[in-house]
Amino acid sequence: MENALVIGASGGIGAALADRLARDYNVIRLGRRTDGLDVTDDASVARLMRDLPTISVAMVATGILAPEGHGPEKTLDAINPEAMAKVLAVNTIGPALVLKHLAPHLATDARVGVLTARVGSIRDNRMGGWYSYRASKAAANQIVHGAAIEIGRKRKGAVVVALHPGTVETSFTEGYKASKVSADNAAANLITVLSDLTPAQSGGFFDYAGEPIEW
Repeated sequence: MENALVIGASGGIGAALADRLARDYNVIRLGRRTDGLDVTDDASVARLMRDLPTISVAMVATGILAPEGHGPEKTLDAINPEAMAKVLAVNTIGPALVLKHLAPHLATDARVGVLTARVGSIRDNRMGGWYSYRASKAAANQIVHGAAIEIGRKRKGAVVVALHPGTVETSFTEGYKASKVSADNAAANLITVLSDLTPAQSGGFFDYAGEPIEW
């Protein structure tokens, strides 16, 4: 049986992705609560990913909306540099470190999905606000795009993309009134999208329905 990897498997959407993938793959689950994974610490990521087998499918489902005690900024005046640095560390540096240590273990036709967010789209931003979260996801999209190019040089059949899962019913979205989808349905949608994409689409940014999102 081929191997799948879920980073952030102790979270709501990560756990659902792992459970779904387990129907067809041997799933390796790594998370902060279960394994002490700190995606902002290179040594922590290296230690937990050093001995991975060959990975056919990987999902990176880590992220924070804001540090504890803070919320997304509604105005420029609300920007706090320490809080912003934390969001960028988790949402941007985290996926970058994961991709760094994942790349050597990928199968030639591997599929890698990194969960970002539609609000990371600069063109789609018509509301303003949420400065740290938007910036961290936009930067993560750039990391994914660059990684797709590099990984694709050696693995012509690989697909590496940024994915927008929609607003999912998890503790992450508690208190927000947007229409939400269950974690299980979101996971099913994302896996289908990742499975259907072709190497020619690697490096792109797609939503849960497989539609491309503007950068």
